Amino acid sequence: MTIENVSRRKFIKQSGAMAGGLCLGFMLPNAAMAKLGLDQHADSAVFNPNAFIHIAENGDTLIYCGRCEMGQGISTALPAAVADELEADWTRVRVKQADGNEALYGPQSTGGSASIRTMYIPMREAGAAAKVMLIAAAAKKWQVAAEDCYAQSHFVINRNTQQKLGFGELASLASDVDVPKQVTLKSKPDYKYIGKNIARHNQGEIVNGSLTYGADTKVAGLKYGAVVHCPVFEGKLLSVDKSAALAMQGVFAVVEIPRMDVPFGSIGAVGVVANNTWTAQQAAKKLNIEWDLGPNKTYDSQAYKAQLVKNVEAPAEKTAQRGDVEKAFASAAGIHSATYTGGHLSHSPMEPNASVVWVQDDSCEVWAATQSPGDIQKVLAQYLERDPKDILVHVNMAGGAFGRKFKCDYVQEAAALSKAVKAPVQLTWSREEDTRTGYYHSINAQHIQAALDEQGHVTAWLHRAAFMPIASLFDSSVERAPAGSLNDVFNHPFGIANMRTESGEAKRHTRIGWYRAVYAIFYGFAFGAFADELAIKTGKDTLSFLNNLYDSNKNPEQAEQVRRSKGALALAAEKSKWHSRDKLPKNQGIGIAVHYSFQSYVAMAVLVEVQGDEIKVLEVDCAVDCGQVLNTDSAAAQMEGAVVMSIGLSLRTEIVFREGAVVNSNFHDYPVLRINEMPIVRSHFIDNGDEPTGLGEPGLGPFPAALSNAVFAASGKRYRDLPFQPTKV
Repeated sequence: MTIENVSRRKFIKQSGAMAGGLCLGFMLPNAAMAKLGLDQHADSAVFNPNAFIHIAENGDTLIYCGRCEMGQGISTALPAAVADELEADWTRVRVKQADGNEALYGPQSTGGSASIRTMYIPMREAGAAAKVMLIAAAAKKWQVAAEDCYAQSHFVINRNTQQKLGFGELASLASDVDVPKQVTLKSKPDYKYIGKNIARHNQGEIVNGSLTYGADTKVAGLKYGAVVHCPVFEGKLLSVDKSAALAMQGVFAVVEIPRMDVPFGSIGAVGVVANNTWTAQQAAKKLNIEWDLGPNKTYDSQAYKAQLVKNVEAPAEKTAQRGDVEKAFASAAGIHSATYTGGHLSHSPMEPNASVVWVQDDSCEVWAATQSPGDIQKVLAQYLERDPKDILVHVNMAGGAFGRKFKCDYVQEAAALSKAVKAPVQLTWSREEDTRTGYYHSINAQHIQAALDEQGHVTAWLHRAAFMPIASLFDSSVERAPAGSLNDVFNHPFGIANMRTESGEAKRHTRIGWYRAVYAIFYGFAFGAFADELAIKTGKDTLSFLNNLYDSNKNPEQAEQVRRSKGALALAAEKSKWHSRDKLPKNQGIGIAVHYSFQSYVAMAVLVEVQGDEIKVLEVDCAVDCGQVLNTDSAAAQMEGAVVMSIGLSLRTEIVFREGAVVNSNFHDYPVLRINEMPIVRSHFIDNGDEPTGLGEPGLGPFPAALSNAVFAASGKRYRDLPFQPTKV
């Protein structure tokens, strides 16, 4: 670890931290900087730490979290790792969400299950460095060697005399100690907080309702906004009659917001500013708007899905191949094929899009529940023609996000309203506006063909996929998934010598955006369900069939992925009723599947009961290999949340387009899981000592397949389309 030595005065000046204590900033290691896209040779006059430790003279310790908290527990897990290496008393630690400042904290985008994976070691090293500096300060005060001192529970202790000095007593003295260039991290048996069940630092505020979410922000002189968008993607405003809205008491202005042709900017809207949100939303309903619906006015998602099926059941554009697929199929003893589909999905977090923006002549201040404060700064800088560093973004706790709050159209629209009325404006999208004019998980179709030999072994695999790619968000000319989007298929750790992937045409008709687990949802469904079909066709049980498919002898390059996938499968089978499934009641069944995504391995065994068309999920066993777990309670909650979301998207939730517009509007026709529908969920983590990998998203990959396989086991009915029983809209 290489850390720039910075004088105390220079550091305090650059960080803006309070004087009178120990303030430590830490640099990312070179490898981590390269991974995150940072220039490790940036101007040495700019200090680029990714978090701070501030120990006050009374010993109180403040740890900043640079990544965004949205319920996943990251603002507890990462600071606790710092505190562990620091040997801090967790009861003396306060955690604060950092403002948007990539120059100070490094990239702050929170997604892709990457935050802990990328920040775990740097943040531990920061804690260890601070500990070394405190020990050095104590040794100097006692006139002993540093080796004669150690840190424990917010004190440095003299090994020889058992004298103690608190961190606060040492803070000022330690701030003059050079930051160590290298540190030694604790070994696993010595962890105090890492891998333990640590209560969330803001748990009390969550319970008593005092925590400030994006929709809770209030500032002096605040006005309130609502917006209406064209219901069809790429439609344009022709005219608007504002008179009825402006006649309402409490309405200040009606503002036309033009389309901003940058990623994550507004698609164009008409906004209302009033003295409260309800009045603004009611006034928005009184706007008489005429739209040019544009080129997508005929989009019908069900007809489009049928077209995607045709596109994948015919030869498509080859993206990758190994071996001789044609020869393997020509000599096969048997061939099995199936087509899997899935509909559009909406993120639908409990907290709709909300932000407060105050645009003034010489400043712009933002309060937002966001996954990417850096994108807010970039988009508003373009919109307001200012420098991104002049956009101050305060990051609020997000009441759910799932990828939607990466995009900052709702913040840019709040800025447009604020600029128009010259006052701070809180813009809250209605649930209906969020459902009907958001970003969506892609509708998709996959066709798989497998060649089998006489022993029932797979000798070749052809996998075609067609879906509106996320790349189309940035380039409308992209009309099929690029080769890179099918890498997860081609590199799936099955031991199949002959493999080909193809991409079918899928022109965009709406905004496609990152949704929790992204492609792992439909890839995991297709791989896991098709493997179950192959097992049944060859007369084998699914677990045995999968263990043969995951063959490291045929796939030595991915031996580690094979081993860990099979390990997760074995654990899920052991902890569930898999091995005694023949004793289940007639209308019950258990399905199993495993999927590798976001560098983690998750297997799920799902027990269901099927009565006619009614499918009830009874129990789910999740076996997870995600390396070192930082907080066991939060990790289990991530799996439970993945099951909740997966049941919804597997059984009933689908966004439907007709005549170019979304038909769904709210939770009555896009229903989330209710508490009485929640199954028993047991999470089992493989403790292998590896560095942590993804956790927030990998749980969605295996569930739909495991559920489909369970329903088949219980009823003999095979579902190949997500959701199985879509809510009628």
